[in-house]
Amino acid sequence: MNPSPLGQPLGAHMKRLLRKFWVEDGGQGIAEYAVMLAVILVLVVGMVRLVGSNVNNAFSSVASSLQ
Repeated sequence: MNPSPLGQPLGAHMKRLLRKFWVEDGGQGIAEYAVMLAVILVLVVGMVRLVGSNVNNAFSSVASSLQ
C-alpha cells in the first residue's frame, strides 16, 4: 500500500478521515440540504411554468400577426 504524506498507509488515513466526517456534527446536515433543494426546485418549476406560458402567448401572437 502506498504511504500517505503522514507516514501511514493511505487506507488507514482515509478510514480515519471518513469516520471523522461521519461522526462530526458541525455544519449542515443532509436534512437541511434536502429542504433547500426542495425549495429551490419548487421555485424553479414555478418560474418555468409562469415564464413558459407567457412565452407561449408571445409566440402565438407573433405567429398570428405574421399570417
